[in-house]
Amino acid sequence: MPKTAISIVTPTFRRPTEVRELLENLTAQSIIPTEVILVDGSSRGENATAQVVKRIGIDLPFKLLYLRHGGGTAIQRNVGIEAASGDYLAFIDDDVRLEPEFLQTIIAVFSNDSEKKIGGIVGYRTNSHFDQNESERWRWYRRLKLLTVFEPGRYDFECGYPINNNMQPPFSGTRQVDFMTTACAVWRKEVFDAGHRFDPFFRDYGVLEDAHFSLRAGRAWTLLQSGDAHCKELSSPNGRVDRRKIGYKCVVNYYFVFKEIVNPLSLSHKIRFWRYQAFECFRIAASAIRRRNWNDVMDLRGRVDGFLQVLFRSRSV
Repeated sequence: MPKTAISIVTPTFRRPTEVRELLENLTAQSIIPTEVILVDGSSRGENATAQVVKRIGIDLPFKLLYLRHGGGTAIQRNVGIEAASGDYLAFIDDDVRLEPEFLQTIIAVFSNDSEKKIGGIVGYRTNSHFDQNESERWRWYRRLKLLTVFEPGRYDFECGYPINNNMQPPFSGTRQVDFMTTACAVWRKEVFDAGHRFDPFFRDYGVLEDAHFSLRAGRAWTLLQSGDAHCKELSSPNGRVDRRKIGYKCVVNYYFVFKEIVNPLSLSHKIRFWRYQAFECFRIAASAIRRRNWNDVMDLRGRVDGFLQVLFRSRSV
């Protein structure tokens, strides 16, 4: 296989330990990336990540470009895209650990695509398959007919909900998807040469900006998931926000993506969207009562805030 130039773009925020472990992990790849572009969203006075980069950077087998830029993961990835020089751009989160053959497995699929129809390929997170509780929630979705499709990685164009890739059991080979996570995905540079970027709407804490980006790119390109490109997502608790903000974005951001991708929204679309959101509120409220969990209460408050934002200020969403 000829030498391939791969740029890895990683946004980070107050995760110096995770950054160090990621950089060490990338040195074990069977295809060493050409460059790693680390975009740090912490303030100028916070230097823990910068110190890690300074200590470890001189010993790495790839170029390490350290940039500071806030605004959230979508904005940070756009900064990384502008700085990247590779034939392929890989979005790898700082709390993801790749198996040694990850990049090689994905590049092999791209190399066999002589017509260059494949725009992006996402890996398989071996430790993220749904547990019993999550599976039970999806069974309720099916019983209540809240969704019209249930294939992992597909987007429900009737209700505006992405079908979580974590439903997908282990498999070999590739399968087509509608959207991809930015935790462990590789894209052709031609996708970005065509002007695709993350929408600036997705500022601050990221929710669904990856689905929005890939759904738009998927209009012109084939998107795949590789069942043989394995990684693990550690889901670091560092640098995360409170559940109220997440709950808010799980309404506002989902509606924004739905409105952008399915345009115009019919009455049937809106009924399905709000029916699904109502069930989510009921589910979370029941969990808050049963478990007496304050995080669930904050999530529910955030969703109410989101409902009000969409219903009464929809022009800004």
